[in-house]
Amino acid sequence: MSATHGIGGDPEDALRLAERVIDAAKAAGADEAEALVVGSESALTRFANSEIHQNVASAEVYVNLRFVKGCRIGVANTGRMDSEGIRSLVDRASTIAANVNELEDWPGLPSAPAPDPLPEAYSARTAEASPELRAEGARAVIAAADEAGVTAFGSFSQDAEAVAVATTAGIRAAERRTTSQLLTVTMGPDKGTGYAEQCAVDATTIDAAAIGREAADLARASANPVELEPGDYPVVLTSYAVVDVLDMLGYLGFTALAVQEGRSFWEAGRKVGSPLVSVADDGRDPAGLPTGFDAEGVPKQRLELLDAGVCRDLPFDAQTAARAGRRSTGHGLPAPNPHGPFPLNMVMAGGEASLDELIGGIDRGLLVTRFWYTNAVHQKKVIITGMTRDGTFLVEGGRVIGPVRNLRFTESYLDVLAGVDAVSRERRCVRGFLGGSVVPAVRVSSFTFTGVTADG
Repeated sequence: MSATHGIGGDPEDALRLAERVIDAAKAAGADEAEALVVGSESALTRFANSEIHQNVASAEVYVNLRFVKGCRIGVANTGRMDSEGIRSLVDRASTIAANVNELEDWPGLPSAPAPDPLPEAYSARTAEASPELRAEGARAVIAAADEAGVTAFGSFSQDAEAVAVATTAGIRAAERRTTSQLLTVTMGPDKGTGYAEQCAVDATTIDAAAIGREAADLARASANPVELEPGDYPVVLTSYAVVDVLDMLGYLGFTALAVQEGRSFWEAGRKVGSPLVSVADDGRDPAGLPTGFDAEGVPKQRLELLDAGVCRDLPFDAQTAARAGRRSTGHGLPAPNPHGPFPLNMVMAGGEASLDELIGGIDRGLLVTRFWYTNAVHQKKVIITGMTRDGTFLVEGGRVIGPVRNLRFTESYLDVLAGVDAVSRERRCVRGFLGGSVVPAVRVSSFTFTGVTADG
């Protein structure tokens, strides 16, 4: 895949297209207009049953127009860049604007300084990576699985984007971004399974052999799990489980819209976590998958969501910021967006312990690799139900004794935060449903398990 062909590799081309769109919208009578252009080139190699079975690549352009007439807003999008495509886009957006109700508290499009360049968001080595690079990564994972006598499934993906925003309020923002992810699930005899992943801006920094060994070792170690009585146990959660905790907290509570609508646990100054828990949202942290600005073209601010367990700040987009009498923090999503702003680049502070030391602090409890099929039961209390997966182990006397069958749970993730009594030094970039997060492993004093899964 090469990011040099078409708009997918050139943010200036993307910005020129965005400017053409807002000029066409103004000519059609828009009072305000915003164009978001994303040119993307993606490639993916999949493997199953320890064999590469698919290699795909795609290139596409997404153009999103917000057309504002008074306090009426129409949004439309297209994948076309030609004059007829732009004309059709503007016609659809203006027609929608003419037929929707006024947004009574419409604050107008945001104005913001031009974002500083963010070279950390882009790697030419990812944009120009060949199918052979992904194949070599897949083969390294498969080799580790073969050596352990298990079977590997997974994928190695890479994405290059040129992103641009232009508005009639004067915003001009453009940058290149790349991401890559290698993930694998391994399956062995006697119900043993394992999981591992690594995400990076630079695909060449992904250690495929290490990821393969990690997942393969888990699959071997988790064979022949025994049934454990449900109940309350101290747990060590690896990064793959912790990212689900942060994602659910971000989705349900760390968002200005949920606070304004009374749906969030968040209150300024409220203590919800252990003093060992500090979480920021930082789109410019190179340890994650950084981005310099949001879908409204506003530069991303670093936000201290939790400082030593205390609620400090929230993500705002232009609409929610106007309601709160402040400026956007650079967390707007593409219009139309009924969900509000979310933290898409969460970073949790590391601690002082190694993973072995986290485990060593448990007299009798569990080591949980990751959670699966988690869903919210109560939004404001962040009560989540789900199950463990791909490696759940009994710990006794500070040592891993052996695998146990996967357990179901119903637990408040706020109680999980409050119960953190140790945090690992090592952190990983793990991709959750809210984006790439940088997370450590943690030890939690008590976690409630309600049952055993049917499949073990």
